[in-house]
Amino acid sequence: MSGQSRREQLNAEILDCVSELIGRIIGQGEQLAQKLAIPAPFIKALHTMDCPMAMKDLGKRMRCDPSFVTLVADMLEKRGLAKREPHPADRRVKNIVLTDEGVSLKQRLETEIAARMPWSRALTDDERAQLLALIRKMLSADNHTDSTAETTESGDVASAAVVLAAAGIDPLSTLEGALTTEATDAADDSAGTGSAGRAGGGDSAVSEASAAR
Repeated sequence: MSGQSRREQLNAEILDCVSELIGRIIGQGEQLAQKLAIPAPFIKALHTMDCPMAMKDLGKRMRCDPSFVTLVADMLEKRGLAKREPHPADRRVKNIVLTDEGVSLKQRLETEIAARMPWSRALTDDERAQLLALIRKMLSADNHTDSTAETTESGDVASAAVVLAAAGIDPLSTLEGALTTEATDAADDSAGTGSAGRAGGGDSAVSEASAAR
């Protein structure tokens, strides 16, 4: 086998293994979300959050659309896990802050995620250190590739979308549906009976989400 053929085979096998690993990690995340009775995107949001932090910064860390971050923040607030506050230096900017219940859930998530990950069960401390060094080396090389610097974020989002779609997950649609249901229920409670009251409540919820963005 020539050097080029061997390189291509290695690349193909790495891609297959990484795809399988990502699928298993997603599966573990879904199981953990079911166990804790929370939407799966909450796991990434809580893991990513370093509160207090601006909504736009959370979107950058999660590498997702601002509307998706708004939906996540709305649902975190509705469950009493987070709240939004004006930025102390710029009141036009909204910070998201975890409540005590949110901090407790984040800590529990971190512990459970660490225990469920394949490297925690299959690798020694030295092997995990080697794995971490290799991952950081790949990330550093990718970050310094000037030719793709402008498309890195959109490419990462697209890649994540492909992985989630392959796993049968559509987090944005799921969150939109859940948020719509909760907004409708809230409108029914506040406006009583009548379609006009329900429509008004729905418009209010949409306006608040737009303002947050």
